Amino acid sequence: MRLFGTDGIRSTVNDDPMTPETVLRVGMAIAYLLREKHGRNMILIGKDTRLSGYMIESALTSGICSMGMNVTLVGPIPTPGVAFLTRTLRLDAGIVISASHNPFEDNGIKFFSSKGFKLPDELEQKIEGLVKDDNLSRHRMKGAEIGRAYRLDDATGRYIEYIKSTIPRGITFEDMKVVVDCANGAAYKTTPWLFRELGAEVISLNHSPDGININEHSGSLHTEGLQKAVKRHGADFGIAHDGDADRAIFCDERGAILDGDQVMGMWAVEMKKEKMLKKNTVVSTVMSNLGLEKYLERHAIKLVRTQVGDRYVVEKMLKSGYNFGGEQSGHIVFLDHNTTGDGPLTALQVMYLMKKRNAPLSALSQEITLYPQILTNVKVKHRQDIGEIPEIMGAIRNAERRLAGKGRVFVRPSGTERKIRVMLEGEDLQLIKNLAQDIAEVIQTKLT
Repeated sequence: MRLFGTDGIRSTVNDDPMTPETVLRVGMAIAYLLREKHGRNMILIGKDTRLSGYMIESALTSGICSMGMNVTLVGPIPTPGVAFLTRTLRLDAGIVISASHNPFEDNGIKFFSSKGFKLPDELEQKIEGLVKDDNLSRHRMKGAEIGRAYRLDDATGRYIEYIKSTIPRGITFEDMKVVVDCANGAAYKTTPWLFRELGAEVISLNHSPDGININEHSGSLHTEGLQKAVKRHGADFGIAHDGDADRAIFCDERGAILDGDQVMGMWAVEMKKEKMLKKNTVVSTVMSNLGLEKYLERHAIKLVRTQVGDRYVVEKMLKSGYNFGGEQSGHIVFLDHNTTGDGPLTALQVMYLMKKRNAPLSALSQEITLYPQILTNVKVKHRQDIGEIPEIMGAIRNAERRLAGKGRVFVRPSGTERKIRVMLEGEDLQLIKNLAQDIAEVIQTKLT
């Protein structure tokens, strides 16, 4: 069974690979690889608020310590906080226990290198090979060579202070009101605390995690409550995170939702104006809206696309010398500030842009006209290369012909769930709805 998907390891808890036994071996494998390179140093482990996080944290810690490496535990903290702390504390690796936007029954593990970047495919393959190697247990340490576990109590405070340092000193938001939907996840303290320290009036939603309510009718995938709260409280804007807070989706003062494409468009133009946008280029994925691309073209900014996943966005940025990018889903990467998608950081940057331009969020985004886009998720029993199924490929080619260059068709398997994602984009909403339904029906017939 393949361990790694688009964003680390993820499955329903107590189904392979997210079982205590397999997780223990994952801890052993990463520790063995790092110990061979660095000796007994430290791996940092953070998590979101899922009930299963305790079980997985214990299994990972046991596996790592058994191989002679030490562990620092920080408890619930946003994924970008783990990337930041791993880098600034000069640790050997960071691990996040989270299934992001998935329901609480799922959980996952994702890794960061000592420099705060997600691991390359080659290292993930080495970890996977060791997990499946019957000889792995022979490398366990004994006696005084066994590792220890420590706890870092001020991790969230350190992360918040860093985020605050990314805007000019002296900026306050005492005249602003913001609604924050924490999704009962990892940012349930972080983002409200951040904005209150900067003077804003904060209305906090879904900030009481109980282990099973993470993402439940809340957060970046369920914004109805956020939109109602923004209008009810007369707030300047609203923010919704996902379970591990590496995403931020926004709601303007009128109750309209802004996704990652609109945030990238707003900030790219600002960065170019301030001569901060390297090579006048934004990096995003194949899922980003054609409207973003057209908007950036009008401002002489190039859009470079990668496959889906913020790790691929970051890899392209590093390889080609770019410093700004992200995903439509709300992962925004300010590479000058952090090494991965960072929801609280993005929220602060958007608030700062509103203050800097003295403009409401609706005005900042109004010039970015997004094309109608349909995204349909088709549940499947098993993953299979859709390129091997002629009927599915035929339906895709038919849709491309019907759009005749005035839209896009993109069909791919999810990297984290047993779903096929069908995305169509074009000028005619009804046409792309019909074509998306045609493709989805063929997938259902062949794979469910």
